[in-house]
Amino acid sequence: MTFTNVFIPGAGFMGSAIGYLIASKTDASVTLYDIYPESLQKAQATVDRMGKSSLDKGFITADKLQALKGRIRYSDDRREASAADLVIEAIAEDMKLKQELFAHLDQICPDKAIFASNTSSLSITKLAAATGRTDRFIGMHFFSPAHIMKLLELIAGLDTSAETLEKIRSLGEALGKTVINSRDMPGFITTRLGFVLINEAAFALMEGLSTAEQIDTGMTLGYNHPMGPLALADFVGLDICLHIMETLYQGFGDPKYRACPLIRQLVEAGHLGRKTGRGFYTYEKK
Repeated sequence: MTFTNVFIPGAGFMGSAIGYLIASKTDASVTLYDIYPESLQKAQATVDRMGKSSLDKGFITADKLQALKGRIRYSDDRREASAADLVIEAIAEDMKLKQELFAHLDQICPDKAIFASNTSSLSITKLAAATGRTDRFIGMHFFSPAHIMKLLELIAGLDTSAETLEKIRSLGEALGKTVINSRDMPGFITTRLGFVLINEAAFALMEGLSTAEQIDTGMTLGYNHPMGPLALADFVGLDICLHIMETLYQGFGDPKYRACPLIRQLVEAGHLGRKTGRGFYTYEKK
């Protein structure tokens, strides 16, 4: 199946990158939706910046870039989803907000439309239950920046049909992604493993095992990771790290997923990483 009209709620960096990717790799029309006009303005600037970078590097011609940008629309009107055959949600990682959005879109979108969530940790089955299309609901976990990173993690909910999984897998491959599948368990594959490493690195730092710099160096040089776990946590945001660890802990009920007290303490102090200028490391404010 070829998707022709993709509606993306959430015009932040992730949503903008997904929209740019789809418009660059397919002929689909893309609508980036957000309730905040300033977010839509930033989304358009982000798409322009991505396009310029691709043009400067010779990845795209000027004509193709112009056509690509012409296929992307920016809207604060949710009713535009009425023409969508695919929805890829990229709003804040909040179960209630996502459920409310999907429940409303379920009343607007055509019955044939497939719903996908870019959540990195929340239950696909629970999100799908807010709609009347649980068989046409799937997790579509992109990695940032979505137009560059090669991995796409697909998560089938309890009722997700084999047909839906195959259609989205085919789309992922058309987008140039390597596609992996996960069962619908808290954190799926990548978030579960990645954030357990971040959490354990925070415990190592809290216990005085070594410095943040040496812990990160151990993983970058010893395991060939492109970024150490503590630097990665600062990049992601310690508030998000804490939220994900709490999701894992609540989902499994296993104490091995308890959030490191140091992460919680830094969040309580407002030291959230790069976005606040301080986390496990201190950053110069630009």
